[in-house]
Amino acid sequence: MAGKRPFGNPVPVSDLATEILDPVLRKRAGMSIGLVQSWEEIAGPRLAGRSRPEKIQWPRRMHEDDPFEPAVLVIACDGVAALHLQHETGEIINRVNAFLGFNAIGRIRIVQKPVMAGKDKPKPSLRPLTAAEKAKLSGTVGLIEDGGLRASLERLGATILGQKKP
Repeated sequence: MAGKRPFGNPVPVSDLATEILDPVLRKRAGMSIGLVQSWEEIAGPRLAGRSRPEKIQWPRRMHEDDPFEPAVLVIACDGVAALHLQHETGEIINRVNAFLGFNAIGRIRIVQKPVMAGKDKPKPSLRPLTAAEKAKLSGTVGLIEDGGLRASLERLGATILGQKKP
């Protein structure tokens, strides 16, 4: 029963998604999902938000006797990050090879294109609170002695109430 999950136990959705996506990513891009998930540790926090690994291009072998040749890692990045990425190419190659466990990557090809980052989401607009909502909110947090905590809770309450429809 090694490898089989017991029936009825909860399974994290991330494990299920990894089992589905890993073979697809391996076939289409030549790499595992583990490389994509670990990209922040490999590239560092400064470059991870502005770049992502696209694929690994393995050289074709005509015969089984041909010697092993390292692959090319294609990295997509914003125009600003391309120069920083180019300067850290040797370090990134070493980190990727350490992650993979052997000298799989010989060079990096940089492709400049927009990289979607989850941090650039616009903040939702909040509606103004009515007088009754303001009075109820100040009455709820009014008994708190600490002024900083009271102000923080009041801002939190105003944000929550401002997101709800009247």
